[in-house]
Amino acid sequence: MEDTAPFLSPPRFPAERFTDARAAVARLARIYDRNTAFLREKFEAFAAGAPLDARVRATYPFVRITTQTHGRMDSRLSYGFVAGPGTHETSVTRPDLFRDYFTEQIELLLANHRVPVEIGESHEPIPIHFAYASDTGLAASLISGGLDVAGRLLRDRFDTPDLATMDDSIVDGTLQLPPGAPAPLAMFRAARVDYSLHRLVHYTGTDPEHFQNFVIFTNYQFYVDAFVRMCRERLAAGDGPYDAFVEPGNIVTRKGSPPALPTAPPLRMPQMPAYHLVAARSRGITMINIGTGPSNARNITDHVAVLRPHAWLMLGHCAGLRNTQKLGDYVLAHGYVRDDHVLDEELPLWVPIPPLAEIQVALEQSLAEVTGLSGYELKSIMRTGTVASVDNRNWELGNHAAVIRRLSLSRAVGLDMESAAIAANGFRFRVPYGILLCVSDKPLHGEIKLAGMAAEFYRQRVSQHLDIGLAAIEKLKSQESERLHSRKLRSFAEVAFQ
Repeated sequence: MEDTAPFLSPPRFPAERFTDARAAVARLARIYDRNTAFLREKFEAFAAGAPLDARVRATYPFVRITTQTHGRMDSRLSYGFVAGPGTHETSVTRPDLFRDYFTEQIELLLANHRVPVEIGESHEPIPIHFAYASDTGLAASLISGGLDVAGRLLRDRFDTPDLATMDDSIVDGTLQLPPGAPAPLAMFRAARVDYSLHRLVHYTGTDPEHFQNFVIFTNYQFYVDAFVRMCRERLAAGDGPYDAFVEPGNIVTRKGSPPALPTAPPLRMPQMPAYHLVAARSRGITMINIGTGPSNARNITDHVAVLRPHAWLMLGHCAGLRNTQKLGDYVLAHGYVRDDHVLDEELPLWVPIPPLAEIQVALEQSLAEVTGLSGYELKSIMRTGTVASVDNRNWELGNHAAVIRRLSLSRAVGLDMESAAIAANGFRFRVPYGILLCVSDKPLHGEIKLAGMAAEFYRQRVSQHLDIGLAAIEKLKSQESERLHSRKLRSFAEVAFQ
């Protein structure tokens, strides 16, 4: 129910119509910057003991489009248009961070529907926590206690995050709109995006502005070590499209700098550290060490998804399930046994997770180029097939006969803990996904992972595996985003924003 108490708010910006995307985004920025500055000013005065006689509120800006007719769209498009006549709207946040993204989405709306977009102030409050782009010392120390010096409750004077409204109902197709309400224009409302931006800082140790549009997830530090060495070498050489390298703690190495000495890690390394090879317009590469387990895989992809990356890949290890596989062979996933259970409620098991042709082709071609093998010879080190993902790291200690039967019926060729969650959340969030794994043990055939054996495997295979993933990303970058974002990921009546 709408709060009817009086508010201390800045004067509302009137809604304006725009036929120029850049001007529209500039208007979004003016509204957002003015409103967040207002909240910060009032909050810091409140924390210093200044009296407040009313509740303080400022709201997010919105983008809205109203169409009167069904548009006849290019059938090859997967986004950039609304599903039918009516009003479609979304609140937005951080125009500074999403400037290129908002500009592209609004340009597509203008081109496809030939009607203006409206920019104005929504009725969605900005939580005071999100008026700060990151947890500055002042914000963190004052907000965390929930009280000011007089013992007044923070939430009695400012809006705080409301998890009841920061959900994924648009993404999951469960949104129930009241009669006459505008249809959603984007997959996430503003506060849901802000929530994930702050979570990314917490989990990865880097600010959201460093994240790139092509993401590699891995479950081993060895891949990160190889990625860090490669990034520093490329930047020191000064060639290529990359401008900087960012490590946890927002440690930045610029292009052309001498090879950096190993940097001291932050006092507390984040749970899932991220490393960013930065290029113009965020067309670089982000690598995140997600650690072990499907919960981590779901957690990080829930948050990275709000950045609307062009693709994410998983490069990791798996158990080889076939006697014909060798340690160091590759598995290119094209199907999944989802036995991890982390997305069963949001994405039922009867929903298929299809392979995406653009990603599969890029990975297979890159594997051929890096290894020097092709055609029938490539099959000697790579299998394309089903990957089973489980939530029990010691799955091989269960009922052996039942395990064998289940894996045999699924035709699985590899088993891990993270791949199905990463692919399923890619499908769910409409982010192109791909999985290339390397066989590191064969427990069903007596080849278990022992320390000495693992060290030799890592020495031989990690660099090659990473080279394959990086080469695949370069191939994906050469494609237009409209082609890369497959129509397989879109449902019947989709939001317009990618």
